[in-house]
Amino acid sequence: MAERALVLIPTYNEAVNLPKLVPLVLAQDGRLEVLVIDDNSPDGTGRIADGLAGADSRVHVLHREAKLGLGKAYLEGFRWAIEHGYDYVFEMDADFSHDPVHLTEFLRAAADADLVLGSRYLDGRVTIVNWPMSRLLLSYFANVYARRVTGLRIWDLTGGFKCFRRRVLEAVDLSQVESNGYAFQIEMSVRAWRKGFRLAEIPIVFVDRTEGQSKMNRAIVREAIWMVPRLRLMRWFGRL
Repeated sequence: MAERALVLIPTYNEAVNLPKLVPLVLAQDGRLEVLVIDDNSPDGTGRIADGLAGADSRVHVLHREAKLGLGKAYLEGFRWAIEHGYDYVFEMDADFSHDPVHLTEFLRAAADADLVLGSRYLDGRVTIVNWPMSRLLLSYFANVYARRVTGLRIWDLTGGFKCFRRRVLEAVDLSQVESNGYAFQIEMSVRAWRKGFRLAEIPIVFVDRTEGQSKMNRAIVREAIWMVPRLRLMRWFGRL
């Protein structure tokens, strides 16, 4: 049976971006399908997703009742992917900050790894376009902090462009995942690493969104700050 890959795209008010993004994702590889996870977007993103799904059997939609957070959206998508038997599961933003052209590079790298992370900082090289210096420095040093505290030697632990083999998601107890903002990315990678899975990074170019509004806020930053040392404590006490 041919391998199947599912690209999870959480959405909230992405009506402008989604109808342009989904066809580009599907065009990269015939194995790719898309699951849009919409948080009842008031701009009609959910209706657009339903229209895309009606026109192409490779597009699927999950509707959630409200804006419940990025991590919870991905956890629902992971469970859906496991239930439907996909071999590879991607995380991907809806705002074109993640270029679909990298999807085939992830699949190639996944031949020798269980979790492939798209890195904006691989080997110290910064590949980010259109970020203000303040946000770039915050992100870069957040990754330095996360590496030192968790012990996981990955250049970009906070990035959200990733590819999991199904066996990783089956092995990680998803009910125990605590983070919901960008700390979710760190936590999932640390949990996969602690389970003994092989992690790899590939370089990506990250371009800040040109349409719509960023979901970053202070609460997300605060969660990431306290969650990183919590992960280390959980490791010490055998909970990871």
